[in-house]
Amino acid sequence: MKATPLEIAEVVLLEPKVFGDERGYFYESFNRRGFESAIGRSVQFVQDNHSCSAKGVLRGLHYQIKQTQGKLVRVVRGEVFDVAVDIRHSSKTFGKWVGVYLSAENKKQLWVPEGFAHGFVVLSETAEFLYKTTDYYASEHERSIRWDDPEIGIKWPFYGEVTLASKDRTAPLLKNAELFD
Repeated sequence: MKATPLEIAEVVLLEPKVFGDERGYFYESFNRRGFESAIGRSVQFVQDNHSCSAKGVLRGLHYQIKQTQGKLVRVVRGEVFDVAVDIRHSSKTFGKWVGVYLSAENKKQLWVPEGFAHGFVVLSETAEFLYKTTDYYASEHERSIRWDDPEIGIKWPFYGEVTLASKDRTAPLLKNAELFD
């Protein structure tokens, strides 16, 4: 597995070694030793999630203020543009974002650590998105930040109408959101 820290070093892009021939392909989608070596710490995942969304659906920017979740995300059908935003006040990269294209074709994964808001927009007709989390989902601790907050300035590669959940349409701006120290 190739591991590439992004502009915000805690966020890591992972590219598996894919072995293919005329029959198809094989790759390890997760190897604990390799993953922990890539991010430089031990992690225990407790939950796997799977979503399917249509073109133009934008999910995010989501996080949990307590029971914080690190997420290892990937796409098994279609393509998304995936984003992580540093929302730790004490961080030198507070309010900064990184984004990558994840697709079934490129098989890349993104590690989004605790202390980051996460979101994605679907670029293909549909996309199936899988992710592992380091803590359980807790609706009472779930928070969102506006996907189009000008202070963050995410350059989403989607032109046209996005489809949002009501919680994402009414999410606060970064300056008004409950954040991490």
